[in-house]
Amino acid sequence: MTIPKTGGEQGYLRIATEEAFATPELIDAFRDELASPDVDPGFFSLIGYYLDHPAERPRFIAKALNDLGEGRIADMDARGIDRQILALTAPATNVLRDVDRATMVAETANDRLADAMRQYPDRFSGMAACAPQDAKRAAKEIERAVTRLGMGAVIINSHILGEYLDNPKFSEVLEAAEALDVPIYIHPNTPPPAMIGPMLEAGLDGAIFGFGVETGMHALRMITSGTLDRFPRLQIVIGHMGEALPFWLYRLDFMHQAGVRSGRYEVMKPLKKGTVSDYLRSHFHITCSGMAWEPAIKFTQQAIGEDRVLYAMDYPYQCPVEEVIALDAMDMPLETKRKFFQTNAEKLFHIR
Repeated sequence: MTIPKTGGEQGYLRIATEEAFATPELIDAFRDELASPDVDPGFFSLIGYYLDHPAERPRFIAKALNDLGEGRIADMDARGIDRQILALTAPATNVLRDVDRATMVAETANDRLADAMRQYPDRFSGMAACAPQDAKRAAKEIERAVTRLGMGAVIINSHILGEYLDNPKFSEVLEAAEALDVPIYIHPNTPPPAMIGPMLEAGLDGAIFGFGVETGMHALRMITSGTLDRFPRLQIVIGHMGEALPFWLYRLDFMHQAGVRSGRYEVMKPLKKGTVSDYLRSHFHITCSGMAWEPAIKFTQQAIGEDRVLYAMDYPYQCPVEEVIALDAMDMPLETKRKFFQTNAEKLFHIR
């Protein structure tokens, strides 16, 4: 097996756009939430596993999440990754019920990430964390992180204590991202208590299925609620090959239009742009995190446009070098492959 190299000799750089890190403040907050007598069952399933399970994979992940230095750089070099766009690991602040603590965790994470970006300016870029539970303070932190710390996006780890970004209470977060011309990356979370039961009992609540279902629904709510009509310039990123939405587009369009015509749901109104697919093609960018599968990548490029499909590895949760090798070998024109691996990310995340 030939190990891929950094530097771009293949005709493009590899920019990985959904790469996670953690901080001591976040881990301490996670442990306190885990100790709560009314801990969220999805959070317990997810973080209880990754923090404390003795198996090799969670031990590697727990160590790698906390490394913003030479260990991470070495892992990138071993996989041919030129740059990581880093985000505070899920569920980040979204699960924290103490809003002041959630705000502190976001602010310290942004400061720590900014330090790493200054130390490795050619290897690390970042997404701004915030605590959307307090939308006003979250908007101020987004502005600080973008204008003063150099972040190129905002990370929101899907539902916020069971609520979604289409709720008007979060409008200031969306306003800040739109005004600053930075995308919001909606990263998966485990489904909230009202949704998780049948998945959890079957072991399907996490990345195998529950993540995609929950986050795809979040993205779809942003469309069908009319939220994106209120924020016409807002751009959103979703991973894992669009959390299956591109593959459902025909049916989503058909059934959404049928629902609008029938007036079946009071909440479902006509949209300014028309169809669900119109919004997916104008507001969304999709990464292949965890989905290193050539047929799915090509289909998504065809469905929403090759300028809106980007590479991601999903480090450290899923990062075998064999996936990089497979994507390098895709039967795809070099210019399209360059967009996928490099230039789409440079444009979207303001990498210069």
